[in-house]
Amino acid sequence: MNSNCKQIAVLGSTGSIGRQTLDLIARHADRYRAAVLVAGRQVDLLIEQARKFRPQMAIIADETLYPQLRQALEPLGISTAAGAKAVEAAAAADCVDMVVTATVGYSGLLPTIAAIRAGKDIALANKETMVVAGEYVTSLLKDSPTRIFPVDSEHSAIYQCLRGEDPATVKRLIITASGGPFRTWSADQIAAATAAQALKHPNWNMGAKITVDSASMLNKAFEIIEARWLFGIEPQRISAIVHPQSIIHSMVEFIDGGIKAQMGVPDMTLPIAYALGEASRIDRVSDFCDMLKHNQLTFEEPDTQRFPCLGLAHYALERGGNAACIINAANEVAVAAFLRDRIAFGDIYRTIEATLANTQFIAQPVFDDYVATNSEARARAASFIDNISK
Repeated sequence: MNSNCKQIAVLGSTGSIGRQTLDLIARHADRYRAAVLVAGRQVDLLIEQARKFRPQMAIIADETLYPQLRQALEPLGISTAAGAKAVEAAAAADCVDMVVTATVGYSGLLPTIAAIRAGKDIALANKETMVVAGEYVTSLLKDSPTRIFPVDSEHSAIYQCLRGEDPATVKRLIITASGGPFRTWSADQIAAATAAQALKHPNWNMGAKITVDSASMLNKAFEIIEARWLFGIEPQRISAIVHPQSIIHSMVEFIDGGIKAQMGVPDMTLPIAYALGEASRIDRVSDFCDMLKHNQLTFEEPDTQRFPCLGLAHYALERGGNAACIINAANEVAVAAFLRDRIAFGDIYRTIEATLANTQFIAQPVFDDYVATNSEARARAASFIDNISK
């Protein structure tokens, strides 16, 4: 083992970003080592990954699957553990140099906080951390040596465009959106869309949850919220634009009228590598973008009438407090129900709207308030879904 390798904890190693991170680590074994692997429920894949990468520790969040994990890996000398507390501990472990938070949803919040408190650098692929508790996480970062390197392609693009620039010269952040599979559909068609249709993203290969969020454009709303906290830019200076080709990943407009854009093929490996490399570039990462083949780059105004979830970004930022936490919790419950064919696609927004109306608003939440809000909002959303799906 190369002692000079950067020791990486991959939280969500069995998901889309996690698998791509491990592929990158395998291709650059002289630079990186997977020191800790964490999965939610895919224990068979976690075991397979651990046998290949031989981490110091493998953790399964679902404690019922722990005996299978332990039986398979402990004879190999790989430490094992299970449960939420074990995941938090792994994010702060002494053997870890950088934490890749590639989990989906609220589950990424507590491990990310643990990593910040331990001073670990973070490759942040879990946008919900900043959506749910952006103000709180930002306050923690002020007293920590932790550096956050964004992995979302949009935020990585903005991060790259801002390097070397004076923040005072930034006029606007422009986050691009593909428009998803329903970009050209009517409102009635969108409302009646099936899960199979929502999962057919035209450009990106992602997990089910984020693909549905892209179809509703709530994913873009979350990215606006995340950008506000990652880059310290006021909400009114962050906007979204539909760019169907997904070649320009985001842009920054400056006060002199200039615009910088980061471009590349739709491939998450590039932003993952840029984060692992701490904003340095390494070879053998992504396919090159042949601009002669991508010679038609178009842009459209987002339609918040057909995609009302997009409008939730500025609502949440203007409302402040725990509003975004409520939205995220309701959406996680609604998307899970949609994927199980319990509700229609249009009911995702209706569930969020009803949950916002019936969950306690807290203007200045402390950490425990976010935890309580997440639980209350989930219960409210589940109750609403039970009523409309009878």
